[in-house]
Amino acid sequence: MPQTGAPREIWEVPELGPSLGRLGDPPPGAGAGPPGARLDDLRLRLVTGVFELAGAGRAFAAAGDPDGAMASLSRVAWLALWEKAVAASAERVAAAVNARFEEAAAESRYPRWRLRTCLLTPDDTRAIAARLGGGGGPFVTALDELEFATHGAAAHRDRERHAGAAWRSALTAAARRLEAAWLALEQSAAAEQLRWQVDVEQVRAWHLPRWPLWLLTAITLGAATYLGLVLGGYVPVPPALVGFAQLWWSAW
Repeated sequence: MPQTGAPREIWEVPELGPSLGRLGDPPPGAGAGPPGARLDDLRLRLVTGVFELAGAGRAFAAAGDPDGAMASLSRVAWLALWEKAVAASAERVAAAVNARFEEAAAESRYPRWRLRTCLLTPDDTRAIAARLGGGGGPFVTALDELEFATHGAAAHRDRERHAGAAWRSALTAAARRLEAAWLALEQSAAAEQLRWQVDVEQVRAWHLPRWPLWLLTAITLGAATYLGLVLGGYVPVPPALVGFAQLWWSAW
């Protein structure tokens, strides 16, 4: 049931677009930006999720339901969006790295059974996600502060105008920290791909070992030389080659 007491404008959800900064920028054109896995669609999906939370919060606030507005933009809701973006980014990076392994292996004719040991596994992807999310610490801290402000606003919504202002301030702070967290994620994604590129280049530089070919050549030449000496009468004929030697001599 809608709450009464504090003026409705106290619980209006602030515009979060300016606080999100570069997160809402359109993706660069083809060929622009750093090489490797592109995460622009995931970034825009994250921003869209934030705007959807804000839209739901505004709807509740307009209906006079501050509790619904605060629940729509809760710590859990923000964190779910972030964790989903991190997981999707890790999968994108892992897929890009595996594609590079496949391409390098095709160039060098790297053995398929050995390539399977190089490709990134789900465990590797989870480890990448942990590293990509490492820059989200300040964002998580901002969400903790948002939760604290939410509890304070819920307790004093009918008495203190300051409670609503603190909640709105915590929302914009969370949005700013989300921008910083994503920029850190993009840097980590670039570093992650560069890290695996060393292994990719090792696969690309691989070539079939030549020592078996040289060994086979040496054995063949040695056997041919020995046979020539035997048939030429320069060395005694071993028992195993007596029949062949007599047949050879009779033919000549």
